[in-house]
Amino acid sequence: MPDRSSDDREAGRGGSPQGPRAEAVALSLGAAGEAPTVVAKGYGAVAEAIVQRAKDSGLYVHASLELVKLLMHVDLDSRIPPNLYLAVAEMLTWVHQLENEETNT
Repeated sequence: MPDRSSDDREAGRGGSPQGPRAEAVALSLGAAGEAPTVVAKGYGAVAEAIVQRAKDSGLYVHASLELVKLLMHVDLDSRIPPNLYLAVAEMLTWVHQLENEETNT
């Protein structure tokens, strides 16, 4: 399984006046002590491609409408802002716990 310590994917679904549309954000983890960076984001077909690429790479896709909506405001290739550290840390903790469960089974 790929090393999730260097690349984690995040995806969610949002809504629009025309109906629901996919939204996705991909995060990459830097060196220890550095905040994650938004490396891809998009709507519709782009979002679906981000999610599919993550799945094809064996990465977890975590659906969180609220978190994705907040991350969509972060510029590409920018580190997440401090006000999102806790939410992203909780998501990464969840991924780490899943990895540990897989390793122990």
